[in-house]
Amino acid sequence: MSDVKTYEPEIIFDKQGNPHEVVDWDHDYEGAKLGFWIFLLTEMMIFGSLFLVYTFYSYQHGAQFSAASIHMNRLLGGINTFILLISTLTMGLSLANLRNGHVAVCKKYIWATIILATLFLAIKYTEWTLEIGEGFYPGSPSADLAALGHGGKLFFGLYFTMTGLHGVHIIVGIGVMLWLLSLINRGKITPENFVVLENTALYWDFVHIVWIFVFPIFYLIY
Repeated sequence: MSDVKTYEPEIIFDKQGNPHEVVDWDHDYEGAKLGFWIFLLTEMMIFGSLFLVYTFYSYQHGAQFSAASIHMNRLLGGINTFILLISTLTMGLSLANLRNGHVAVCKKYIWATIILATLFLAIKYTEWTLEIGEGFYPGSPSADLAALGHGGKLFFGLYFTMTGLHGVHIIVGIGVMLWLLSLINRGKITPENFVVLENTALYWDFVHIVWIFVFPIFYLIY
């Protein structure tokens, strides 16, 4: 049995008896895309401001930023970069399969993306635990952090702020993907009406691109 669900528009008639298709926010493709791009613009402004702050302080404390970067765990950061890249692929494949009518396969790729995103968070939690255990966190009394000077403290302050904010976006993404699965199961997202999934894939691309900038400026500048 095919798992394809088709969209059947609701029709109303005016006083003259002319039929009109009922269009709500679910089916307003252009409006949904415009609204989502405005949302992404605000996200770009938030992360863009943080990148500007990082650039300003790294210019002032270049040597101390480089010295602080030596203490980053490049193995875990590199693994997380790879995981996020793969998750972007699975998210894109979910959208491609939905467009082609393969709803069940689409859901499997969404679940794969959720699992990869959860794995990313687990590794980031492990990394944070190790860094905090070594005393490299804002406000730490560690002598090793003090030896890095004011620049080193700024480096780890920005690191926890930016990776923490990025992690919040990962958590939100997982929640949205679970909501997507619910909408697909209820027939609210179909091969003919997929703008919500398309916007979610765009959001996940944004999350991935932010990390592509975060990874080198903290892990690879020494």
